[in-house]
Amino acid sequence: MNQDRRDRLRDAALTVLAGAGGRGLTHRAVDAAAEVPVGTTKNYFSTRDALLRAAAERCVEQYREVTARLTGAGPGPSNRKDLVALFRGLLENVAGPGRARMLAFLELQTEAARQPWLAAILDQIATDDLAGLELAQQAAGLPVTREKAAAVSLALHGAVLHLLVNGPGVRTAAVAGLDDPDRFVRNLLDTVYPQTPADNGTRTQP
Repeated sequence: MNQDRRDRLRDAALTVLAGAGGRGLTHRAVDAAAEVPVGTTKNYFSTRDALLRAAAERCVEQYREVTARLTGAGPGPSNRKDLVALFRGLLENVAGPGRARMLAFLELQTEAARQPWLAAILDQIATDDLAGLELAQQAAGLPVTREKAAAVSLALHGAVLHLLVNGPGVRTAAVAGLDDPDRFVRNLLDTVYPQTPADNGTRTQP
């Protein structure tokens, strides 16, 4: 089958998931989103499960593409400042150009809660993400333990959900700080990895 057409349909499936949710994912909806003749999607993905699988696999591919673009090809952030910039970029991507992709991912996760085969596909994102975020903290020279790295990673994941919903109360609440992703990340790292005056010869910035 035509790989370009297949990829176009997979991308369209994610668009439908982001806009209409899991209930809205039908072959006809994907046909319309991809602007192809009715029946095209069913020719490529004959069942809804096949369509879900294709969307999940595309979601994994997109996650890895975005992560590679944001982290670059180097060894990772070499200091705390670079780590803040990296994590800020991840959050800003979710709130901006990556919002539809993340919404689609969350819809797939909801489906995966009832379908173990789908959970196994999406688990690649979770395992890669947790491992990658821990490596980034190590590369930045922080005193990493698995528990501290997980605390930072899971806090970032929680922030992602609020950024997707974009509720004005949470975004502007001083305790959350999501109106300023840079400050949010700095405060998170300062809480988990408190700085001392000796750290790089500087004090924690307010």
